Amino acid sequence: MTFRNISKTIVTEVVLLGFSNLHQFQKPLFFLFLVMYILTLIGNTLVIVMIHVDHRLHTPMYYLLKNLSWLEIIITTTVTPKMLTLLISKENTISFVACALQGYIYFVAGSTEVLLLAAMSVDRYVAICNPLRYTAIMNSRVCVLMVLSCWLCSFFSISASMVLKAGLPFCGSNVIDHFFCDSGPLLEMICADVRFLQALDLAVSCFMLLSSVSVTTISYICIIVTVIRIPSAKGRKKAFSTCTSHITVASLYYGSSIFIYIKPAGSSSMEFNKIATVFNTVVTPLLNPIIYSFRNKTVKETLRDALRRLQTILQSEA
Repeated sequence: MTFRNISKTIVTEVVLLGFSNLHQFQKPLFFLFLVMYILTLIGNTLVIVMIHVDHRLHTPMYYLLKNLSWLEIIITTTVTPKMLTLLISKENTISFVACALQGYIYFVAGSTEVLLLAAMSVDRYVAICNPLRYTAIMNSRVCVLMVLSCWLCSFFSISASMVLKAGLPFCGSNVIDHFFCDSGPLLEMICADVRFLQALDLAVSCFMLLSSVSVTTISYICIIVTVIRIPSAKGRKKAFSTCTSHITVASLYYGSSIFIYIKPAGSSSMEFNKIATVFNTVVTPLLNPIIYSFRNKTVKETLRDALRRLQTILQSEA
């Protein structure tokens, strides 16, 4: 199948191999990923609704968490439905426009999440290291600007690479050994010198991930120094307990993202890349609301109150 300049010709199809080598496991994987996807949507939607309706959660930390949940829904919905289709049916093609759009949305949302995790670490730094000025520093305007900056930075960074790719001839193999349209396989379709684009993609990945990791690391070094100075053990435990959920979530996402996108060429197999991508698009979005719910006293209280109200309504109707 031949691809010409996508800005001048009708777009054709791309073949996604998905998990075609796991014939006997495809149906079990389908049901597993389907259940995880449904639970992910329910969990993250529940977090968004709770934060929106409960005044106790109208704080900067939960405002950022609500945006994180929106990003998790976008990321998993961009990838998982097509992955489920590949597992349950023989329909393994996707139009080139849909393929490019899928990759674009995934990387914009993923890059935004990486930067948002850094913003959340700054929020924890201010809360612990400058508690008396917390509400003044992390006001609603600052929170909105932080989230907007994450989106805009990701949008312009990913869009620049996408625009450059769109002007090149796509005439290579249309087969992608993956379950979604990743950047690397798309570059292999281009019948031109792509070394600059490869370097650009690596530079964007390094900037997004390493800058976010650096901000998070510096924030937590300052937090640890501050917590150590707290005289009582109870005070130290209480101060640091507000950070454990974020540390867990950030570590999961940073680890898998660095494994996939910041490594020497050919240093890992595509099968390991698929596993790491499943972790980013299916597992992490499912775990995030669980981690924040079970490790956060306020969220647990809000959830219990909501369940009590629901029980009261059901009993009154009965």
